[in-house]
Amino acid sequence: MKLFEFQAKNILKEYGVCIPRGKAITRDMDASKAFQEIGCSRCVVKAQILSGGRGKSGGIQFVTSPEETKACVASMLGSYLVTHQTGQKGTEITYVLIEEALSIKKELYLAITIDRCLQTPVLIASAEGGMEIEEVAKRTPEKIIKIPIDIFFGIHFFQTRRLTSQLSISGTLATTLNILIANLFDVFVESDCSLLEINPLAVTVKDEIYAVDAKMDIDDNALYRHPEFNRFIPCQDVSPAEALARKHRLSYISLEGNIGCLVNGAGLAMATMDIIKLHGGEPANFLDVGGDASPEQVMQAFKIILSDPKVKAILINIFGGIMKCDVIASGIIQAINEVGIHIPLVIRLEGTNVEVAKKILDNSGLKITTAKDMEEAASLVVSKVL
Repeated sequence: MKLFEFQAKNILKEYGVCIPRGKAITRDMDASKAFQEIGCSRCVVKAQILSGGRGKSGGIQFVTSPEETKACVASMLGSYLVTHQTGQKGTEITYVLIEEALSIKKELYLAITIDRCLQTPVLIASAEGGMEIEEVAKRTPEKIIKIPIDIFFGIHFFQTRRLTSQLSISGTLATTLNILIANLFDVFVESDCSLLEINPLAVTVKDEIYAVDAKMDIDDNALYRHPEFNRFIPCQDVSPAEALARKHRLSYISLEGNIGCLVNGAGLAMATMDIIKLHGGEPANFLDVGGDASPEQVMQAFKIILSDPKVKAILINIFGGIMKCDVIASGIIQAINEVGIHIPLVIRLEGTNVEVAKKILDNSGLKITTAKDMEEAASLVVSKVL
């Protein structure tokens, strides 16, 4: 789950991290009143989207009056912001954040994420924070500091002391930064984050440290431990298909192709997409129903694929281990009978109860093409969309 900036900042505030005064605004809310409530002579209006590059694309604007704020917010809400991360269509702006504009003396970069190689959290920092951090990492990687963190013992004092020295931070400010890093690690662990990024982390002219921006990704596998995050779900920038997949615990990602894929197991799903491309086709999605899916989950997965107007054919590729092939076959038939199907369907089943599953499909009376292996299945499904 990716959080909007204003949502992430609300969590940071609970852990004692300083954030600018601000208010999130959506339609039917008074932007000029929000400006007055913040009580600053100069504010910043920030489009809330789950992509980077807002500042370079007009998604961050400074305002100095209630009237200017109202006009700026009105022009943003409902429009589509295009950045280097959104694609050509862009992302619709449904929320904006109005914040006080700080007087910034220095911008830093600070993040905590998971290092897959070390299998541990890692603290990443740089004295060159701000919009050009990607260029800093590319051109002068030596300016990016990485510190592995022991998940059980947390960040040691000697690590933060060394880091503040490398960032040219000293005195009272260094102490403040040490406390801030410890608080951020608490947020990271207790919220089950996969990424917590503060860019920029600003040092103001009053020598105060503020999280000016915040990006927070929460591990979906840990959401069951966080009922308090349910309040974020209605705000999530997800399609109806993605929302349905999340509801039924299915791993689904929409792609640009026209061949729908229903597979069990992430590795098999990746291999299925690869073999489709090898035969000249393009997968329309990644959809993993998992190793122990029920007929209901299979049916919902089928509905998700059929809801995509790009899909011209479907390949179901299942290896029955824990999940039996006959269960899959029953779910497929149930889904077809309920929602109907008007496009070619190719099925490759192998594993537990595969012969029973084949009989179920053969006796269904439905127009289904079966394949003996992945090679044949990919060849058949690609031929049906060419």
